[in-house]
Amino acid sequence: MAGRRARRSADRRETTEEVGGGVARLVPDQDRAGSWELLLDGAPQSHVDLVDPTRLVFEYQRRLGHVIDLLAPAGRPVNVLHLGGGALTLARYVAVTRPRSTQQVAEPDTRLTALIRRELPLPDGGRVRVRAQDARAVLAKVGEDWADLVITDVFADARTPAHCTSVEFLDEVRQVLVPGGWYAVNCTDGPPLAHLRGQAATLMARFAEVCLLIEPAVLRGRRFGNGVLCAADHPLPTRDLGHRAAGDPFPARLLTGRDLTDFRAGAVPVTDATARPSPPPPAGAFG
Repeated sequence: MAGRRARRSADRRETTEEVGGGVARLVPDQDRAGSWELLLDGAPQSHVDLVDPTRLVFEYQRRLGHVIDLLAPAGRPVNVLHLGGGALTLARYVAVTRPRSTQQVAEPDTRLTALIRRELPLPDGGRVRVRAQDARAVLAKVGEDWADLVITDVFADARTPAHCTSVEFLDEVRQVLVPGGWYAVNCTDGPPLAHLRGQAATLMARFAEVCLLIEPAVLRGRRFGNGVLCAADHPLPTRDLGHRAAGDPFPARLLTGRDLTDFRAGAVPVTDATARPSPPPPAGAFG
């Protein structure tokens, strides 16, 4: 689900269609040919630039783009598992910046996938397989030690489902990661950030290294927004990651080490038994 974006789209014409998750709208950007925004039941979900797929407009996707850039040397092919498909924005980014990469996407909404494939086709040569199943069902089918990177960006009714937030879920993620693989997740939350603190605690219970990219206004509880958590069992390039995020149109802070422990504020890891969906965004949160 989307957070802030660098600029708003202007309506020229729209494609509106019923999909499994509600009403999908594809809104063209009249100021930039080939650019489209996907909304689900009015909530901005993805932005796609067909002319330049490396242009990431939503800020949380820019932060995930930084993770993709730093995952391996520039241009090296990687295996990426996307849990949550939407408009396949990040799959396009990987396909263009890391040619010959192999990607799998868990997206149970077959009507949404059909709409995106028809209206916003993937780049030529992109090796992207979309599996029409829930995230955990796909995790159970992907081979062990397959993914260099797993990205979780799963939303239903603008909320992350509870079953994609637990330590048991992360145990399944770890099964498909190669040794040295990375995990990244987009979280949305508002004050008092209980969900995001719980997710930080959950990742810290399963990975040796964890960091959080978050806008200062969200961190201070001034508004609802996105936080991107990144984790691995080896040192992360936090200096480069923080530098890139600080230079974005909406700069983000990077929390790691003691700062992340302080942010966690005693939150405990989430289990399947205690998991709850992320909080719904307030009206106008992403307007």
